[in-house]
Amino acid sequence: MFALSARLGRNNRAARDAWIATQLSKLPHGTRLLDAGAGTQPYRTLCTHLHYVAQDFAAYDGHGDGTALQMRAWHYAGLDVISDIARLPFADATFDAVLCSEVIEHVPAPIAVIAELARVLRPGGELLLTAPATALTHFAPYFFHSGFSRHWYEHHLPAAGLRIVALEANGNYFATLAQELGRVPKVAKTYGGTSRFTRFLLRFVCRVLLALLGPTARRDQGSAELTCFGWHVHAVRDATLDG
Repeated sequence: MFALSARLGRNNRAARDAWIATQLSKLPHGTRLLDAGAGTQPYRTLCTHLHYVAQDFAAYDGHGDGTALQMRAWHYAGLDVISDIARLPFADATFDAVLCSEVIEHVPAPIAVIAELARVLRPGGELLLTAPATALTHFAPYFFHSGFSRHWYEHHLPAAGLRIVALEANGNYFATLAQELGRVPKVAKTYGGTSRFTRFLLRFVCRVLLALLGPTARRDQGSAELTCFGWHVHAVRDATLDG
């Protein structure tokens, strides 16, 4: 039971990567794709059939301001464009598709960024967008928003001329809770000043809670409306705006 429950809450990134891989594989050969906020470009290898352009502001060094969650090491080797994502150096309608994954929580004005991504998309072009629905502070000081709800996308994307084709939850409330339970011992060690014995008890209690959550999670009936890891958004630039 513990072994099965231990997997609950651990597939956040794997599920997101799988969704992105599927979406990229559907893009026709030669599609002009902008990977906006590409960072270390984890999806470049999935884009060999595309005309891939990687953009980032290239300011995060892995350490940030030293607070909260940091990567320790980070690289930007191979970027095609270094710029502000809210002021992209491209003409209108340059790209057939834009990928922007786990980026908009790190920009001060995400609504302006959505408008900019829409601007560089051709009419009918596709936007593939992911961001957390709830998130701990990471990459500080470049962290400005703790998450984006389904309603945020449903309001702001159409306002930018983007028609939502699909809006899919990654995980649900129970998976999100399990993810955070898994972090409790490490957070207690870093921030709680707890003893080794107390952390041992915390690990045990968290594993028991995870075991109890497992069956409930398997019977989930729409708890993503409360929260989830994040939303996978497939949108298309509305061609009627240019008519």
